[in-house]
Amino acid sequence: MYKKILFYSFIVAATVGFLTACSSGLKPLAADYVKAEPQPLELVGGKVPVTVNVTFPPKWFRKKATLVVTPVLRYDGGEVQGTPYTFQGESALTNGQVIALKEGGNATLKSSFDYVPAMKKSDLYLTLAEKKGKKEVLLPEIKIGEGVVATADLLDAASEIPAIAPDKFKKIMTEAHNADIMFLIEQAELRPAELRKADLKEWQKLVAEANKADNKTVSVEISAYASPDGGLELNEKLAGKREANTNKYLKSELKKSKVDVPLTTRYTAQDWDGFKELVEKSNIEDKNLILSALSQYTDPERREQEIKNISSVYTTLAQDILPKLRRSKLTANVEIVGKSDEEILELVASDPAALTLEELLYSATLTATEAEKDRIYSKATELFPNDYRAYNNMGVIAYVKRDISKAEALFNKSLSIGVSPEANQNLGLVSIIKGDLEKAQQFFGKAAGVPELSNATGLIDIVQGNYPKAVSSFGKTASNNAALAHLLNKNYSAALSTLNAVAKPNAITAYLKAIVAARTNNSNEVISGLKEAIRLNASLKTRAAEDLEFVKYFTNEEFISVVK
Repeated sequence: MYKKILFYSFIVAATVGFLTACSSGLKPLAADYVKAEPQPLELVGGKVPVTVNVTFPPKWFRKKATLVVTPVLRYDGGEVQGTPYTFQGESALTNGQVIALKEGGNATLKSSFDYVPAMKKSDLYLTLAEKKGKKEVLLPEIKIGEGVVATADLLDAASEIPAIAPDKFKKIMTEAHNADIMFLIEQAELRPAELRKADLKEWQKLVAEANKADNKTVSVEISAYASPDGGLELNEKLAGKREANTNKYLKSELKKSKVDVPLTTRYTAQDWDGFKELVEKSNIEDKNLILSALSQYTDPERREQEIKNISSVYTTLAQDILPKLRRSKLTANVEIVGKSDEEILELVASDPAALTLEELLYSATLTATEAEKDRIYSKATELFPNDYRAYNNMGVIAYVKRDISKAEALFNKSLSIGVSPEANQNLGLVSIIKGDLEKAQQFFGKAAGVPELSNATGLIDIVQGNYPKAVSSFGKTASNNAALAHLLNKNYSAALSTLNAVAKPNAITAYLKAIVAARTNNSNEVISGLKEAIRLNASLKTRAAEDLEFVKYFTNEEFISVVK
């Protein structure tokens, strides 16, 4: 292909030379007057941008001339034209940038080419076409660049760790169970009707059963209260008596049931916190006035007086709110000790149906192999088909194996069952692999709270060429992609330290180290990095041989021996 291009260039040059010689048009422009940046070109955000600075020397541009200048990038299999720019002499009747005959002029041409991998080995030309009426005369084209550094395409979304939907298993779970014993106004006696209530009997039964259970421990608290009306001194005595009477009663009941558990007691003379909570939840008229009085005054007597002054609602408070505060609250704090890891693994193997959903999902974290995890998640989908997490986690295993189509199907199944931020996050990764950044961002927008989301957005930042933002997104993550962000951001020390911290280094880790070494003029590390990369992945030999990151080493004998 390159021979064809050279032949084509020779023919064009010869033809143009003939046409130029036979006309009074523009003379060929010397290459010294043209400079393209960067050199070599570089892939950024899926594009290959270039800025071409052209100097038209004095007395070169004729007054009636019109010239169209176009950057063209040629590669094996095709060529892409950049943005054409039109220039004209002082007397021309077009709309191009005017170039004076006597002084000449300068121009800046900006173009961007959609990247394809073949552009790694390419040539950049500037074509010049003089317009003469309806005719076009080609001037000799000028070669202004060679090749594209495509280090950004080492990004590998498939290597990112997708999000596992976590289990909620806890080795020790704490539950609080409450029951109330209510009192009449200004009384502390326990009424038989209160002690016969069904919810109190159920509470006592729960305490007894928890005390007997091998995997449970229980403790009991008594919190006695008085409502905030009636004065502080009265309520202090009243709440204390309610505490003492409840304590005496409960100790007796626990003894009858042969329940020996820790028992603590306390009392609150005026339950302003409870009062505020009940008022906030109520539909009482002028409740905002009441709440305002609570926030404005801290003195209990002043508070009580201000509330009584709101005569329109005090009757309602006396009937609906205050009676609910005259109580002793009984709390049973039950700690439940879950199955041991050994018990869970034994049941996974023998009787998975004996495990709860959370225990089953947790068991996958105890296994070493992906195959065993997959078997556990598959069983979870059979036993608990309405929970989205097992499907997502099976998709993660497929994703790690790079079976992206299977992973995508499982993530979509997870989403079809319920709200799954993890599946949204993972489908965003799939969308990046498929090149659909807009869809990826839509999925990521529904993945708030997923820990892996920041790294995932870092991938998009790299693809879009926003390298400083990518560095920020990855944070302290030690991965090839995070190191690539530092490398593209030209922070080579950070790139190298990140690569050295990668937990499971692979061929790309070594290849990136070689690039860092090349950019920092460390020839020994270039060679050792490439040797390791090619040892782990022989296909990188071809890439390295043409990679302009190593252009300074193309004639180095040791480099040649590594990549040949």
